[in-house]
Parts: sequence; C-alpha cells; structure tokens
Amino acid sequence: MERRLISGHSPFEPIAGYSRAVVVGSTVHVAGTAPIAPDGSATPEDAYEQAKLCLSIIAGALARAGASVEDVVRTRLFITDPTDFEDIARAHGEIFADIRPATTCVVTGLLDPAWKVEIEAEAVIG
Repeated sequence: MERRLISGHSPFEPIAGYSRAVVVGSTVHVAGTAPIAPDGSATPEDAYEQAKLCLSIIAGALARAGASVEDVVRTRLFITDPTDFEDIARAHGEIFADIRPATTCVVTGLLDPAWKVEIEAEAVIG
C-alpha cells in the first residue's frame, strides 16, 4: 500500500523525524499539531485562538493530502489546563459540529509552556 508523507512548517519535523501527516491508502493521519504559526509569528495567548490555529494547520495538511475536515473521523485534544476546555471545544465545534468525529481530550503538559493545546486528527478519504 502506498505511503505518502505530507510536510509542514514545524521546526521539529526534521529534528524528531516526523511528518505533519501521513497518507496510507485512504487514511490520513495528522500529527499532533501545536499552535506554531506558519509565518513564524508569536503563539496566540488565548486558548481559543490557539485551537483555531491548530485546526487551520490541520485543515491545510488535510487539503495537501487530498482530504478535508469533512473526512475527519477522529480528533485528539491535548490541553494543559482543564479550565481552557470550553474555549478549545468552541473552536473545535466551529469546524466539527456537523461532522462530529470521535474525540478525546487529555489534560497534559506540552513541549512549550506557551502552548495551551495540541490537536491531532485522522481522516478517511472517500
């Protein structure tokens, strides 16, 4: 089965040896996506804005893989503070309210203390 790698803009990809997304058959696996702006600008301070940025990066990776957010079947939200959940969930719901992928939320630490959220996704094309 063909395996296609989708690169992104994260400085960690070449260091850690991973891809923004990997396409295998009709499945797209999008890596944990932190709020790292493509233009190198500062990470937004607000959890809602961080989640919107993560979801925008994911949507871009899906598009490069030949998929869209409508194809997403699972998301995983990694958040650092449970009090940010409502803002992060609001951003997630703006994209996925009608799609309703299976979703998990885990409270954990992230690599950069400025990050409040990291999101990963899986999609099935077709």
